[in-house]
Amino acid sequence: MNGVSLIARYLRGYRRFFFAAIGCVTVETSLELVIPMLMANVVDDGILRGDLNAVLVNGALMLVFAFVSLVLGFLYARFSARSAMGLGANLREVEYEHLQGFSFANLDDFETSSLVTRLTTDVTVIQNALVSGTRPLVRGPVILVMGLVFASVMSLELAVVFFVVMPILAVAMFFVVRTVGPLYRVLQGSMDRLNDALQEDLAAIRVIKAYVREDHVAGRFEDVNAQLASTATRTFRTAVLNTPIFQGTMYVTCVGILWFGGQMIQAGTLQVGTFTGFMSYVLQIVNSLMMISNVFLLLARAVTSVERVGEVLAEQPTIASPEGALPEVPDGSVRFDHVSFKYAEGAEKDVLEDVCLDIPAGATVGVLGGTGSGKTTLVQLIARLYDATSGTVSVGGHDVREYDLAALRDAVGVVLQKNVLFSGTVRENLAWGDADASDEDMLEACRLARADEFLDRIGGLEGDLGQGGAGVSGGQKQRLCIARTLLKHPRVLIFDDSTSAVDMATDAQIRANLASLGDVTKIVIAQRVTSVMDADMIVVLDDGHVHSQGTHEELLASDPIYQEIYESQIGSGISGEVA
Repeated sequence: MNGVSLIARYLRGYRRFFFAAIGCVTVETSLELVIPMLMANVVDDGILRGDLNAVLVNGALMLVFAFVSLVLGFLYARFSARSAMGLGANLREVEYEHLQGFSFANLDDFETSSLVTRLTTDVTVIQNALVSGTRPLVRGPVILVMGLVFASVMSLELAVVFFVVMPILAVAMFFVVRTVGPLYRVLQGSMDRLNDALQEDLAAIRVIKAYVREDHVAGRFEDVNAQLASTATRTFRTAVLNTPIFQGTMYVTCVGILWFGGQMIQAGTLQVGTFTGFMSYVLQIVNSLMMISNVFLLLARAVTSVERVGEVLAEQPTIASPEGALPEVPDGSVRFDHVSFKYAEGAEKDVLEDVCLDIPAGATVGVLGGTGSGKTTLVQLIARLYDATSGTVSVGGHDVREYDLAALRDAVGVVLQKNVLFSGTVRENLAWGDADASDEDMLEACRLARADEFLDRIGGLEGDLGQGGAGVSGGQKQRLCIARTLLKHPRVLIFDDSTSAVDMATDAQIRANLASLGDVTKIVIAQRVTSVMDADMIVVLDDGHVHSQGTHEELLASDPIYQEIYESQIGSGISGEVA
């Protein structure tokens, strides 16, 4: 989708304002161009010939045209503002909606800070271009063409000067715009990096203060800010070159016209009123050329922003619901059939390789393994957050790619490794699991997740969690996330190291409560043996392979990796006694 079609498409609902603005500025400009001719008539037909009626008639027409132009200018400002704000709202809305369909693989292609810039700064640049650029974009060519026509009618000999100078100015404008255009993309990239640093520093402000690293992050921010300032300086320093080039050329042109015009008046081949009107057109033509050069620079930056917005909208989600998708997951059985996965097509090695697992509905399965063994990747394939590179992942007896995405993810509840709560109350956060859940349902979910222990202390369901859940501890945040997932009533419940910040006694209580959910398949990724030793089956991953699987007793008797993990945690007393 090119820039023009993108703008035209998302001007929907506001096109009438846009075209009304163009109509206003076109008529306004046409009326203003008639005024110099009326002024020439006032001088030549009225003052020089002593015809008072000619002075009054032409003067009155000048006042009428000036007033109508003023009204049309006001209407243009109103219509252009409405169309620009509407376009910006449409672009932000469609960008945000499109982002919601992105898979994890799509999101890997864009940095968060870049997406924020594309939703805010780039859209604002496009809006400003529409508001500030439409008027000169229409007005400049109209004044230029009609001004040259009227000037040629008044004096073709003097108008020849413009036809000599204009190619020179066009070449100068071309080189300036071609140089500045790529610099605007570099500038927006520098803005991305500034937003990235700012976002990261604000999110990690507590860690920064805990490690007394304020000076370090301030220096880092100063570096990216200086890079942005340097890039902006270089960009706009080049952009403003058009002003002295145009002004210098046109001033020389004006001096030449005055010189030749004066000689023509002395020779009697040109009247004073005609020359006065001609000079008015000279000034208007000069202004039109300046407007055209400035609008080209404005559009050069807007084109960069349109391209960046277009890149987001052109990104096709790598995961989508198929035609005739299955609307419901029948049960919680999970099967991995020779599954391999890599994050990037060009990756030399698979993250998961030839994984085969068969998990019956209602079973409890623990997953252990070292850092980087592929535990999180394994469970992300179940909810189809990523698609397997090869092999088949099945839930409820069907390939996950056969399901409607919403139906599959409603049936697969995932408590991610990185716990996320949103600004608002406990109730508002729990409602993400089930918007129609009653207070009793929410309190029961909190009881199962052992969040009821602290709920009263933070204000109950109406307690404000603060921004990102800053008002609760890590363990409390984990338990609220578990409660939120339980409210989905999933058929498969996945815990990705979701009790790592919870003490062992509370962890045991949560596991005991979840054991009562007999019809729900539970897959628990954990670092602690005690979190999975009561599971129906334990899977040990090693470097992307299923190293072994079995019960706690079977693995303790036969698997060296499991024995090593058990010995390091239980045998040496790191995790305390087994509950």
